[in-house]
Amino acid sequence: MRQISEELTAHLAGGVTTLCHGWRLMRRDGVVMGFTDHDHALMLEGLVLKAASGISGSENTSMQGMAVTGAELAGALSHDALAPDDLAAGFYDGAEVDLFLINWAAPEQHVLLRRGSIGEVRCADGTFTAEIRALSDGLNQTSGRIFSATCDASLGDARCGVNIASPAFAGEGQVSAVEGALRLKLEGFADFATETFARGRLEFVSGANTGFATEVKAHERKDGRAIVRLWQRPPLMVAHGDRVRLSVGCDKRFATCRDRFHNALNFRGFPHMPGNDAIISVAVPGEGGYDGSLR
Repeated sequence: MRQISEELTAHLAGGVTTLCHGWRLMRRDGVVMGFTDHDHALMLEGLVLKAASGISGSENTSMQGMAVTGAELAGALSHDALAPDDLAAGFYDGAEVDLFLINWAAPEQHVLLRRGSIGEVRCADGTFTAEIRALSDGLNQTSGRIFSATCDASLGDARCGVNIASPAFAGEGQVSAVEGALRLKLEGFADFATETFARGRLEFVSGANTGFATEVKAHERKDGRAIVRLWQRPPLMVAHGDRVRLSVGCDKRFATCRDRFHNALNFRGFPHMPGNDAIISVAVPGEGGYDGSLR
């Protein structure tokens, strides 16, 4: 239940109100930012809420069930508000958002309307729209183990046990050509076969994108060079000579665990589970000792 102060209650009951909205955004790296749709900056619980940021919110909706519902945060991309490079780098993915109703004439009179997290972010023509997911969305996430034919461990973690830092599973090289925002040609990986790094991880260890990492979508070996396609665009321009580190990927199948990583004893799936074909199959007379009679 929301706790509304007596002063704000009296203000809401009055004939004229001076209300606005404010947002407190807390990134996973600890950076805290504040915004308001008022035309002047406000101080809220020690945080400055920036005005004139071009950021506004949609209607705040709620409904029964566990579907993704809530509001949206929209605005213009700018270095004074949300830097486009930081947004593209995923710094705001999963960030916590608090929505406040504020009496701008007396900001100490405020109430927390909703708390959620940043979900899907869409960018186009210099603007962004971020989905604010309710706290109940966490109940939609898988918790614990599930029975599956594929492995549910992460490659290289304690349950997997594979040392992906080994030279057999990782390497370091440099960018020899940039063939698109998501396609790079790399030197230094000639010993790795095609698709070795698919589903793996690419991390920049030098250049403007140092520290940025993303998953590899596809890997091809051609003319002694590795050509990789990425799932996420690097936030800044990639330059010739930027050094990168690649680690292998895993498709979670038992055959891959056994043949590529020699790690069958640590496989965390159930490869012999019957599939859908076995569930919907019917008995055929003459197969498996079944003679077609009813008993």
